[in-house]
Amino acid sequence: MKYSFTLFISLFIMNLVKGQETIPLYAKEIPNSKPSPNQEKRELRDNGMEIISAISVPALTVFTPKTPAASRTAVIIFPGGGYHINAIKHEGLDIAEELNEWGVAAFVLKYRIPNDATMGNKEIGPLQDAQRAISLVRENAKKWNVDPQKIGIMGFSAGGHLASTAATHYKNVVLPDAKNANLRPDFLVLGYPVISFSDSIGHIGSRDNLLGKSPSKEKILEYSNELR
Repeated sequence: MKYSFTLFISLFIMNLVKGQETIPLYAKEIPNSKPSPNQEKRELRDNGMEIISAISVPALTVFTPKTPAASRTAVIIFPGGGYHINAIKHEGLDIAEELNEWGVAAFVLKYRIPNDATMGNKEIGPLQDAQRAISLVRENAKKWNVDPQKIGIMGFSAGGHLASTAATHYKNVVLPDAKNANLRPDFLVLGYPVISFSDSIGHIGSRDNLLGKSPSKEKILEYSNELR
């Protein structure tokens, strides 16, 4: 018992030293969600990749640098995973720690995986979470010591698609009660992004997971962000 308590305190102190905390993305009801059991699963694969699957309860992990840069820049990170998983470590937490070393505040979004069983409209679920993350960081800019006009987003693979969607669809507000919020990111960083949903160059797996197996031509064009 004593060992367990000591370990808990040590981990808690380490967490404080890193300036890291995880908070719910939504304080109350999660928009566009259906009543369903939380089946989220976190696992470490044989190749060392840490992933989270079946996400229905989104969260934001906050990384505040020990020595903030004078610019007080912030970056919200969207891990990839084909809209099937979140590759949470190497495309999320590891990137945030590196940004902290540069004095940049970082925020890793664990966004919902599109699923008809957990969402009323799975197409907009991840974008709702992205818009909420941008809004939340701006709302708490003073608390987290960031400049509300220097908040950017970064995404990898399908997370790059989500980031580019948030950046090009920011006038399409899918987040309830956010009509007057500034949802436009101040800058955008894309790492090997899924940028298109076209048949010829798009990642069809990501498209199928977000829009279904037989999306309309209009939907394919709408989410092919290289056209926007």
